[in-house]
Formats: sequence, structure tokens, C-alpha cells
Amino acid sequence: MIPLVFHPIYSQLDLPVRHRFPTEKYQGIRNALAVQGVADDSFFMPTPVSPKDLAQVFNPQYVQQLVAGTLDAKAMRRIGFPWSAQLIQRSLTAVGGTVLTAKLALEHGKALNLTGGYHHAFANYGSGFCLFNDLYLAALTMLNSPKIDKVLIFDCDVHQGDGTAKLAENNTQIYTVSLHGEKNFPYRKQHSNMDFNLPKGTQDHEYLETVDSALHLAINTFGPDAVIYDAGVDIHMDDDLGHLNISTEGVYQRDCLVFDTCKSKGLPIAAVIGGGYQRNIDALVEVHLQLYQAAGVM
Repeated sequence: MIPLVFHPIYSQLDLPVRHRFPTEKYQGIRNALAVQGVADDSFFMPTPVSPKDLAQVFNPQYVQQLVAGTLDAKAMRRIGFPWSAQLIQRSLTAVGGTVLTAKLALEHGKALNLTGGYHHAFANYGSGFCLFNDLYLAALTMLNSPKIDKVLIFDCDVHQGDGTAKLAENNTQIYTVSLHGEKNFPYRKQHSNMDFNLPKGTQDHEYLETVDSALHLAINTFGPDAVIYDAGVDIHMDDDLGHLNISTEGVYQRDCLVFDTCKSKGLPIAAVIGGGYQRNIDALVEVHLQLYQAAGVM
């Protein structure tokens, strides 16, 4: 059994009409996996991470103000969501889901969250639909294990993992790698341990060669004991915000490459779905399902 982490609250967020964030996709993935015959006992339900625990890692004032709804309007606009108690509960649960996924990956060798990848969140502010950085928190969780001394965060979302890079810049136990669109958000990039800037219109062959080279270079250079994988599908040719030209098969081949490499190296891997922005939720779900097919879930 490959553990899958999901909570219905992932898709329970009331947003303004035509908002860019496709909140329906999380429940859509869960439903599609059920149709594919994935058993209910494969799913683990996370509990929300506590604001107190978040304040041990991130800026306490930011955490307190965001949770309480007293963060100023400009800071909320940077995040991209209107504040609501529902938003906070959903975010705390989603972050808790990635933390649980990290723990399950160490137990089972592989685990997948049905959300996650909030890599634009910094210690003292949120950005780009990201309130709290689950990838960094999950890496710290893995490092609490006596068997784990070094964690690789391998980020294939089309947008650079700027918050993750900044949070981990002085932590020698966490190695950040980001493959992203060169001319895409965020416009001010941070310095990951390794950054791979992809030109607009990049296609499957060039992309997969870059993923393969980047992953092997990171593993050989850093020698991680575990991997956190952000499998963003906003690289897809039909994505509204991606500007790359990767096919559905290319997404599948990328995810296979990452899982197979980690398996061959004996590295536990925790995967999150990252970004994906299409108005057609069914089509978007189909692209995200490549991750679960590549992992052997379906």
C-alpha cells in the first residue's frame, strides 16, 4: 500500500467568482482515484498543524496576525486570497497533510499528498496563494528522524520555489533544487542551491533531460537521505499560467523518472501535487493523476 493523504477541506474554500485558484481539483483527484479502484484504506486524514508549532519555525507575529485575521490588506493581496476563518483552517490542514506525508514516506518509502507545494511562503509573509511553507516544514519533520541527516527538496513546479530557497539558505541539512520557467512568477527569484531556468515553450525532450540531469546532480552532490518532491503540473501545455509546452505524457515521464530514481537510490520520497491552473477541472485532474500513476497507486 502506498499512503495517500487527503482531507475534504482541501477543496472547501469559498472564493470570488473567476478566482484563479482551482480549489475543486483536490476533491476531483480524490474522486478520480476512487473511480480507478484505489481503496479507502489507502487514505490517511491529516490533522491541522498548530499555529504554536508554526511560530516555532516562521515569524511568530506573521503567524499570529494571519491566523487572527489582522494581517494588513496589502499583505493579504500579496497572498492572493481574501481572509476567512475557512482559509486558515484549510491552510493549517493542508500543511498538516504535507507533514503527515513526510512521516509516512519515512515509514513506507513513498507517500503522496493530494495537495501541497506552498513554496512561495516566506518566514514573515505569504505570496502566490501560499500562506505557510509546507515543504520546508516537512523537511524539518524528516530531519527529526534519527535516520535522516539531509533532505533534498526537488521542486518541479513551473514557478520558482522562492520561499523555500530563502528559508533553507542557511540550513546545510536541506538542499533546494528548482526547475522553473525563466520568465514567470516570481519576478524576483531567490537563490536555490540549484536553479534551472527553462525558456518559454520548452518541450518534452529538453525538459526531461533537464529533470534527469538536475536530479542526479543534486543526489550525487548533496547525498540526501530523503526527498520531498513538488510535482507541479503547471508545466503542462494547456496550463493557463505555465508558458511551457509539456505534454501529459511528458508529465508522466517526469514523475516516473523521479520515483524510479529515488527507488534505485533507496531514498524515501514524499510527493505533493504543486500548481496546476486550468479552468477545465476534469482536464486538470487528469494531468495531476499522472503523479499517482507514476507512483504505482493506480
